[in-house]
Amino acid sequence: MIPRSGRTARTVLFGLLVVVAAGVCVRLGIWQLDRLAQRRAYNAAVAARLDAGAEPIGEALARDTADARWRRVTGLGVADYEREVVLAARTRGGSPGVWLVTPLRRPGTDTLLAFVRGWVYSPNGRTVDRTQWRERDSLTVDGLMDAFHRPAAGAVRLQSDARAFRWLERDTLAAEWGAPVADMLVYQLGDTIGGYATTGGVTPARFPVPTMDEGPHKSYALQWFGFALVFVVGYGAVVVNGRRRPKQGEATVRA
Repeated sequence: MIPRSGRTARTVLFGLLVVVAAGVCVRLGIWQLDRLAQRRAYNAAVAARLDAGAEPIGEALARDTADARWRRVTGLGVADYEREVVLAARTRGGSPGVWLVTPLRRPGTDTLLAFVRGWVYSPNGRTVDRTQWRERDSLTVDGLMDAFHRPAAGAVRLQSDARAFRWLERDTLAAEWGAPVADMLVYQLGDTIGGYATTGGVTPARFPVPTMDEGPHKSYALQWFGFALVFVVGYGAVVVNGRRRPKQGEATVRA
C-alpha cells in the first residue's frame, strides 16, 4: 500500500500538470477568439469597400496595396489573347479546370493588367484550347482587385506546360509578357454561368462577389475551453476518488 504522503505528492504533481494543460488550452481558446475578432474586423473592412461601389482601375491602383485589395473596379482594356496564360488545377463544383489570365492593355499606359477572366473546364486541369474562349478584343472590366500571392515554396510554372502556372507571380508574368505588370490583379465578376464548351458555353465562368464568413474560430475556441474544463473536472474526480479509497480500506481492516 502506498503511504499517504506518497499519494499526496503524486496528486499535487498531477494537479500541476493539469493546471499547465488547462492553461495551455485556455490560452489557445483566447488565441482563437483573437483571430475571430481579427476576422470580423477584416470582413467589416472588405464589406465597406464593396459597399462603396466601383471606382476606375487607375484610381484603385494608385492606392496602397493593402487599401486597394478587394475594391470593386471598372474600366476598359484591350485583351492580348496571344500571351494569355492559365492558372492550373482550379476546380469548380467538383470539376477540374483552369483560370484564364489575360494581359489587358489600358489606355494611356504601357503597364499590363493581369485580368483573370474566369474559369473554364479542363479534363486534366492544366491545358485548354484558349482560342475557343476568346471574347471581344475590347473588354469591359467589372471586377474585384486583389494582390499577388506567393506560396512558401515550389515552382511558379508547371514543367509540363509553359503556359500553365501554379500561382500568379508578378515578376514571372512580366517576364512572360515582356512588359511591366500592374501591382494588383483583377478578377472579373458576374454570374457563374459558362465555362463548359460541351454545353455551348463560350464565356468563362465569372467570379461571384465574395461572401463574408467568420470561419471556424469560434468553434475552435469552444473546443479548447471544453478541453480545459475536461482536464479540471477529471482532476477533481481523481482527487475525490483518492479520498474515498483510504476510508474504504480502513473499514475493511476494522471488519
